[in-house]
Amino acid sequence: MARGGDWVDLWPGKAPGAKRPPAGTETGGSNWRFSHTEVPQYSLFPAKKPNGTGVVILPGGGYANLAADHEGRQVGEWFAKRGVTAMVVKYRVSANPALGYHYPVPQMDVRRAIRTMRSMSTKWAVDAGRIGVLGFSAGGHLCSTAVTMFDDTFKQETQDPIDMLSPRPNFGILCYPVIAMGQPYCHGGSVRNLLGEAPSQELLDRNNTALRVTSRTPPIFLVHSADDRAVPLRNGTEFVAACAEKGVPVTCHIYAKGGHGYGLGRSGESKNWPARLEDWMRSHGWMD
Repeated sequence: MARGGDWVDLWPGKAPGAKRPPAGTETGGSNWRFSHTEVPQYSLFPAKKPNGTGVVILPGGGYANLAADHEGRQVGEWFAKRGVTAMVVKYRVSANPALGYHYPVPQMDVRRAIRTMRSMSTKWAVDAGRIGVLGFSAGGHLCSTAVTMFDDTFKQETQDPIDMLSPRPNFGILCYPVIAMGQPYCHGGSVRNLLGEAPSQELLDRNNTALRVTSRTPPIFLVHSADDRAVPLRNGTEFVAACAEKGVPVTCHIYAKGGHGYGLGRSGESKNWPARLEDWMRSHGWMD
């Protein structure tokens, strides 16, 4: 079983959706910060005393980089100590459009990660009906696509036995998420890196996940800060409002101070958000 720090390919062969770039394209790694992903992979953090819950973790970075230390490795360790098996996903991101990592390439990576955990549920001591997804910033947007686009079909997917499993997560945790696409309060870098320089309105709307929430969206936990200047609060509140309108169980914590990119918390009142996440997960039976 691969453990934190070991990277395992999500697909056994070539990943679908984009040509694999030449070896040496990917940068970073020693500090768990990656750019120009060569191969989509995951790193597993097995629970010390498994309680049957699993979570797929998606670091942020504007769909250009992956801040996979404080929004990945540290989070995986936090969950593992609390009985939850976690996998940090190195999904395909780059600010270089020539790599072709536009929608739906990252979306296929997170769907594959959820399906992989489901396929390994027995080996990893995870209940296939208790698998969630968590994302930060642009990873929060990717998380929001996982909880809203699970019925979509992407012809590039391989249709191997793993890809035939359901990609629908059982819960979603969105941390200061990018949601809007094309509005004045959107995160322009995330939009550009995911959708290209001049996306159509139809493509913008398809990826504005506040518009994609349905009654089948799983329970949601969302945290955001009012002083977030990178991804304005309206991104989070519009998603929360859409959940409420559709009857989706949603819990939201908004902090006056916290800024952006704080992972499991730093100074200020937002540092307490992981404790609120524990409360929420216990209330649903996903954490002891």
